[in-house]
Amino acid sequence: MHHHYHHRKHINMYDIPLGVWAAQKLSLVCCPRLQVRKDIIFKASTIILTYLAYAAYHMSRKPISVVKSVLHENCTNPKNTTDNDCGYPPFDVPDASTLFGTLDSAFLVTYAISMFVSGIVAERVSLRYFLSLGMLFSGLFTLLFGAAKSWNIHTMWYFVIVQVLGGIVQTTGWPGVVTLMARWFDRSKRGLIFGIWNSHTSVGNILGTLIAAHFVESNWMLSFAVPGAIMAALGFVMFLFIVDDPEMVGLHSTHSHLPVPHSSLHEDEERAQAVDNYDANIGIHGYTDDYTEINHRASERTPILARSRSQTNAQTERNAVGILQALSIPGVVEFSLCLFFAKLVSYTFLYWLPLYIQSSTTLSPSVAADLSTLFDIGGIFGAIAAGTVSDYSGMPATTCLVLLVCAAPLLFMYAHLGGISIVVNIVLLLLAGFMVNGPYALITTFVSAELGQHQSLSHNAKALATVTAIIDGTGSVGAAVGPFLAGLVSQKGWENVFNMLICADILAMLIVSRQVVKELLRLRRGRRIRIE
Repeated sequence: MHHHYHHRKHINMYDIPLGVWAAQKLSLVCCPRLQVRKDIIFKASTIILTYLAYAAYHMSRKPISVVKSVLHENCTNPKNTTDNDCGYPPFDVPDASTLFGTLDSAFLVTYAISMFVSGIVAERVSLRYFLSLGMLFSGLFTLLFGAAKSWNIHTMWYFVIVQVLGGIVQTTGWPGVVTLMARWFDRSKRGLIFGIWNSHTSVGNILGTLIAAHFVESNWMLSFAVPGAIMAALGFVMFLFIVDDPEMVGLHSTHSHLPVPHSSLHEDEERAQAVDNYDANIGIHGYTDDYTEINHRASERTPILARSRSQTNAQTERNAVGILQALSIPGVVEFSLCLFFAKLVSYTFLYWLPLYIQSSTTLSPSVAADLSTLFDIGGIFGAIAAGTVSDYSGMPATTCLVLLVCAAPLLFMYAHLGGISIVVNIVLLLLAGFMVNGPYALITTFVSAELGQHQSLSHNAKALATVTAIIDGTGSVGAAVGPFLAGLVSQKGWENVFNMLICADILAMLIVSRQVVKELLRLRRGRRIRIE
């Protein structure tokens, strides 16, 4: 018996993050009268931590695009080529852009492929370990790219391998954070919350660009080392504080069907008793005497740490789905393909916009780079608007369609009218960002979460991370293909790039229209029922 007790205690210690456990002890000691709603604390910390984490993922992807300008510089004096005249070998050759293209593709292709694997893994392990290790290694590989300068490494292979490994570990981010958010936030207001939360991408991009630009001329090693170090440090913070699942701390999970009644703070004792009895019935005993003691002592308030169920019986509770099962959820394939084209447009813009602005207007490179962030900023507002509309209407596909329909003429106008004046350019950029990134943000967050918790799944299935990864993985393939195609097409004139983007936009519309029809039919059915 004694041995058994220790075993349970051991499991519980691992369920609950050290930082949360410490915060619980502290709050008992220093402010025992403090009354806070436990769920609000946890929800807030989940939003903030996942926001920072994913911003860090994006921040660490950005330095390479900033540092390119230093790695390959136009030779000032070809006769006496010393080390730092043409840039940093192996990138000091005339066709450096091919090499940079290789590095980008190495990252994006690996990223797209690993994403599918990542989702399957994330579904089956503790997300806290998954995310914190993923961040630690992402930080490490970002650092290693910069370390080439300190170690005087000039082989192309080194950079390619670092990019490939970076691509693999970076995929831990998206399935991890979306699954956490979907577990903590139920369907009410999910679109709005996700819409605002989704700005982490742009914030991360902007931060990464600023940090890298700050060091790029003095020592570009730091352009990588600083974001890498921040990333790894945040990974450690995640390890201390992220809570995998509301059930771990005795709260409702969005997918749980534990008959735990809603109760006032004073009824905590009875509620714990009810859960105890229920768990005893289905044979999950995962409580330690420690936690019971805390509960008795703190019966006036809800403890931050409720008793935790051991994970040993997790298999009986929810089994993870396979890729084929996830693909059979209605809507997954359509939205994946729609995202493929939406991301193709969005990423082509992100990669090629500074260059296009520079060539189509008389603006300097730095102003062009600043202007291109407007596309991102328009995207933030697009995400919030799309999420809010989806919340109120419950029709995400229709929302996507409307935005995509608006995007095509805007892209056409930008191509033909962008050069008129800087004001027109700015307005069209903001609007284009709004229309293009709205659907993209909606599909990767709101739609992924809805489909991952789809009613067609048996109640014990968990498909969140898998579905998110399938959708985002397909999108990432588009993100890799878009800029690559744009590079080929742009040689015959920029107009072709915009025509390609408009075609992609129209394809996205066609694909999502199938879901729109379903939603409109559902709406009609709903009306008919109401009338009867």
